[in-house]
Amino acid sequence: MKGADTMFKALLKEVGRGKRGARDLSYEEALEAADWIINQKATPAQIGAFFIAQRIKMESIDELKAFTTVCRQQAYRVSSINGIDCTGPYDGRTKTFFATFATAFVLAEAGLPVTLHSSPSIPPKNGITLHDMLTEIGVDFSLYSKEMALSVAERSGLLYVPAQQWLPAIAELRPVREQLDMRTILNTVEKLIDYAQSPYLVFGVFHNTVFNRMSELLQDLGYKRALIVQGAEGSEDLFIDRPTRTFSVEAGKAELQIIDPELYGLETAVPDDLTWTVAKQVSVTEEVLQGKGHTAFFNQVLLNAAARLHVAGKVNSIEQGIYICRPILENGTAWQRYNNWKQQIIEQNITAS
Repeated sequence: MKGADTMFKALLKEVGRGKRGARDLSYEEALEAADWIINQKATPAQIGAFFIAQRIKMESIDELKAFTTVCRQQAYRVSSINGIDCTGPYDGRTKTFFATFATAFVLAEAGLPVTLHSSPSIPPKNGITLHDMLTEIGVDFSLYSKEMALSVAERSGLLYVPAQQWLPAIAELRPVREQLDMRTILNTVEKLIDYAQSPYLVFGVFHNTVFNRMSELLQDLGYKRALIVQGAEGSEDLFIDRPTRTFSVEAGKAELQIIDPELYGLETAVPDDLTWTVAKQVSVTEEVLQGKGHTAFFNQVLLNAAARLHVAGKVNSIEQGIYICRPILENGTAWQRYNNWKQQIIEQNITAS
């Protein structure tokens, strides 16, 4: 064990030599480092030092791929849902509408299964998460078993994964991340566990400077098609009040795409006087699913649903996706699917209690 500890210390020194002296780890070295960290064979001090050193150096593609590989090996993953994984930052939202939640029910109603996943909020933003919203609508996660999640997904088309239950290592590393109170390599990796082994992915980023690196990583991870979105608060949600920069990744190629809501007659100013609480996120979601509420949020869900159907090859264009999704929102079928999904979870919670 002492010899192995020496090996990890050597890797830590390589990434911790400062911005000019540090070097990227090879894929094999990064696998070793990831094993030590994810399985907590390293001490909390060593783990924290590695996270900080990586933040200064910036993670390489090989390092991100290695940490993702080790996390996937530790996670509970299924392959029964041939759909799209919609993944944004686990540190949540503070200023914008959580459009991806309502969008999921539109996609499911349109015949595209969806996987969503999150956890209680983490640094650096510590905002509102899907976990918070599901708790608000009555989901008891102490009773929310894997079997329950899969049973509900089979009938509803929506799989929600509580990441800390399906990948306990993420929960066990939470104290270190909270003490650091900053972004770490895990902020990217935890979004790429791909719990349902989905062929399609929509992935949110904060900065367009990571487009090339992430597009190469997503190709290495084997997605059939992916859309990298520089969306609201670094999420996978396209803006509705302005164009959104995206990268479409397919067949070894990555192409910059600007998705402009004005081209589809959907551009709408977003209210700037809202205070986003968990209850507010839920109420606006439910208004949109009923075909009501502010036009900006309705249009944002419509645009995001259409774009994601296009990513998954269900439609030939975003225009066609809008044509399919608009009546799903307007005629109440998305609202009905949401209510059925919620009722299934609550009933199973009661049965399990």
